Amino acid sequence: MYLHKNRLKDRYIGDRNFYRRVMTIAMPIMIQNGITSFVGMLDNIMVGRLGTAPMSGVAIINQLLFIFYLCIFGGLSGIGIFTAQFYGKGDDDGVRYTFRMQVITAVLICAAGIAVLVAAGSPLIRLYLHDGSAGSVEETFHYAKDYLWVMLAGLLPFALGQVYANTLRSTGETVVPMIAGVAAVFVNLTGNYILIYGKFGAPAMGVEGAALATVISRFVELAIAAGWTHRRRDRNPYIVGAYRRLFYIPGKLCRQMIIKSMPLLLNETLWAAAQATLVQNYSLRGLSAVAALNISSTITNVFNISFIAMGSAIAIILGQLLGANEIDQAKAESSKLTAFSIAICVAVGAVMFATAGLFPQIYNTSDEIRRLAEGLIRISAVFMPVYAFTNALYFTLRSGGRTGITFVFDSVYSWVFLVPVSYSLAHFTALPLLEMFFLVQLTEVVKCVLGYFMVRTGSWAQNLTQ
Repeated sequence: MYLHKNRLKDRYIGDRNFYRRVMTIAMPIMIQNGITSFVGMLDNIMVGRLGTAPMSGVAIINQLLFIFYLCIFGGLSGIGIFTAQFYGKGDDDGVRYTFRMQVITAVLICAAGIAVLVAAGSPLIRLYLHDGSAGSVEETFHYAKDYLWVMLAGLLPFALGQVYANTLRSTGETVVPMIAGVAAVFVNLTGNYILIYGKFGAPAMGVEGAALATVISRFVELAIAAGWTHRRRDRNPYIVGAYRRLFYIPGKLCRQMIIKSMPLLLNETLWAAAQATLVQNYSLRGLSAVAALNISSTITNVFNISFIAMGSAIAIILGQLLGANEIDQAKAESSKLTAFSIAICVAVGAVMFATAGLFPQIYNTSDEIRRLAEGLIRISAVFMPVYAFTNALYFTLRSGGRTGITFVFDSVYSWVFLVPVSYSLAHFTALPLLEMFFLVQLTEVVKCVLGYFMVRTGSWAQNLTQ
């Protein structure tokens, strides 16, 4: 028994240096994401103070933009696997090639995203508008359209800002993206206060003011991250000449990156589309469901930073170990990283559950919507350790370039399990929103089992730079 306990301890618990190294990487990401999510919550509350229709309109557009954001994340993440491994190998040329590939990918995704939103924005918005008076539905639709047209201007600076942030994090520099993100969210918060309500002589622009503040903050974030990268050429030698021959990437490496990044791009796109479809299914329970989901997801995002930051840390740490050809150490540390992520989220979930009733009271909406939002937050809190486990498994698989497996693990699973379950519950039962939401989250347990056996094989641990 004693030897068994020691083996479990050695497998799942690291020493002080291990946790220091993990938190050195995870904390700046956690702080940046935390401030971003917190200010995003304040942003949401400011719009929510305008009323249920403006809040719901903005929520619908943010759900659609979420797909774009994850397309950028997926497209850059696959390339970032190579960035981390080239950096671990000490290959500056390799990092430069991956940077170029990220810029090209970001611009192409941005162009495609704008084209889709311009051409099909109105019918996509209407998919979420059900069960309400004709006036409230049309009012929500117009608020959504007004918000969307302004937000389009911020998509390109957002995409390029993510290129610099992703490259910096993959090369071990997590503080600068944090500073850029923190500065951006405070610009956004200040701009919201001035432009939504018309302070300091500015016109009261409502939801358009919220969108304009967000667009300005995207440019600020890009300027800080790009400015630091180009000024510190001694620290970032890969940036020297990066734009001079932007389209020069060795053919073999380019093909490798496309092969590895396409499944991630498709995965994030299809996964985000699945999440948007889930919300659309929930929206069949009425506009109150859309408003409650907006409130709960805004609050939940603040708490989700714990496992999101740990996922980034897992990808960076394991990627650098694999690039340095420390295969056995990467396998050993993957278990410790997963256990640490779950432990953090047990504590975070407890706090989230205890405070679930406080946040919905801030919004200028009905008691019914507040009650629904509180229930949704509590359900999410209960499942927080489960989310942490699946997130850690996903980033472990991804660190070694097993993007085909992550595609099956994430988006295929969502479309095979989550979407059919939510669709069936929405269309063929009369279950209320909270019961529907709980049953859909319960399917995440199946994903845990599948992911555990995928990681346990160890086939994900491979060096892509050789």
